[in-house]
Amino acid sequence: MRTQMKTEFKEEQKFTQWWLWLILIPIGILPIFGIYKQLILGEKFGDKPMSDLGLIIFSVFVLSLIGLFLIMKLKTSIDKNGIQMNFFPFTKKRVEWNEIKNTKVVNYGFVGGWGIRLWTKYGTVYNMKGNKGLAIELKNGKKFLIGTQRETELNNIVEKMPVANNV
Repeated sequence: MRTQMKTEFKEEQKFTQWWLWLILIPIGILPIFGIYKQLILGEKFGDKPMSDLGLIIFSVFVLSLIGLFLIMKLKTSIDKNGIQMNFFPFTKKRVEWNEIKNTKVVNYGFVGGWGIRLWTKYGTVYNMKGNKGLAIELKNGKKFLIGTQRETELNNIVEKMPVANNV
């Protein structure tokens, strides 16, 4: 019988910033209103209205973008075998401890926004909010950082793992 290995650390983050949704919801309402006014009521929407097809394509794009913010999540799990990160729906990473040179929980400051940020001093940064994360340097020289909202707990777990050095 196979036993399930206990995960040492698990975190799931989503875009929950109230101010972000305060911006996105009105942006999402605008194309719905435009479709209602132009396609249902038959009145042109705006001073320079789009074609009906253009309005539909624009609406689908805007609503898909908002939908993306709804489904995006960053999952991190750390166990005795390694670190796993899933930035849904974009990428997954799993690294074993024997591949890792250094790990450290850091304040990475502002890296130009949230989501996936390339070419930072920490390599690729995967974050949802805040400015704290687990910086990981692999033995092959590659680097990446996983954002966290649970800095203290993550730091306590990482210190107990096979690799816990300064990056």
